[in-house]
Amino acid sequence: MKRLFALLLVAAVVVTFIVIRPAGLKTSDLPSFPGDPVNGQQLFYAGGCGSCHSSSNDEAGMPLLGGGLEMKTPFGVFRVPNISPHSTHGIGDWSTLDFVNAMHHGISPANQHYYPAFPYASYSRMTFTDLIDLKSWIDKLPEVDKASGHHDLKFPWNLRFGIGLWKLQNLKPNFIIPVGTTDQQLIRGRYLVEGPGHCGECHTPRNMMGGMETSRWLAGGPSPEGEGRVPNITPHKNGLANWNASDIEYYLESGFTPDFDTVGGSMVKVQQNMAHLSKQDRAAIAAYLKTIPSQP
Repeated sequence: MKRLFALLLVAAVVVTFIVIRPAGLKTSDLPSFPGDPVNGQQLFYAGGCGSCHSSSNDEAGMPLLGGGLEMKTPFGVFRVPNISPHSTHGIGDWSTLDFVNAMHHGISPANQHYYPAFPYASYSRMTFTDLIDLKSWIDKLPEVDKASGHHDLKFPWNLRFGIGLWKLQNLKPNFIIPVGTTDQQLIRGRYLVEGPGHCGECHTPRNMMGGMETSRWLAGGPSPEGEGRVPNITPHKNGLANWNASDIEYYLESGFTPDFDTVGGSMVKVQQNMAHLSKQDRAAIAAYLKTIPSQP
């Protein structure tokens, strides 16, 4: 009996490791085209890539994606990596497949799980075409010859293999909020908010394992970095009930609220990025936010 139990235990461990091992896409899964850097630049702003990965611009105003930002969380300190086209310290040697696997599956070129402080749970909703376009834009940015630091995480969060279990529960590329199949504005707004904009990563409460509580989508909660709170942006009276869609669109463009207050905190960089989007995209985001379920 003990031997049978031991065999079953070993079998369970083996099956678990097979299930949680990194498994990404193959080159044949991707469309083959050079990418559109113009669309890629818009996605770069929609995703706020420079907010975390850049602290400055070069003389031509191009973002220097050398990383280095420290994110202090209950799990430990995450250090944002260099994603410039530098071949050693950045992602200059990455293939298109490497990039898509990182963004869609949270898998490194060395076939390791990335920690979900990198919001691939949201980026997994992006289309392959948009990801290829985004890479084509990043490839045009300046190289930054700077190594980023390593994460400093507490036990057991420093055991990377456990991320595979986290992904089983939380890496679900389906969209959160259903919208009409013929309303192109809402479809676009949902894509931008739930995908590249990854708004839920900050504006949605998290469970004890760090996964988003999607049943309370965009209801706000404690700041991921431990200080203050991130606001509710649903149409609830404690959220955006008193804002109409044009108020939201104008806020994303200008940083001014309907009460003539101004954007503050970490939202400053988000708003500055959103200001680069087209009016149509900002309006789509606003329409989506006024349509989602109200949450206290």
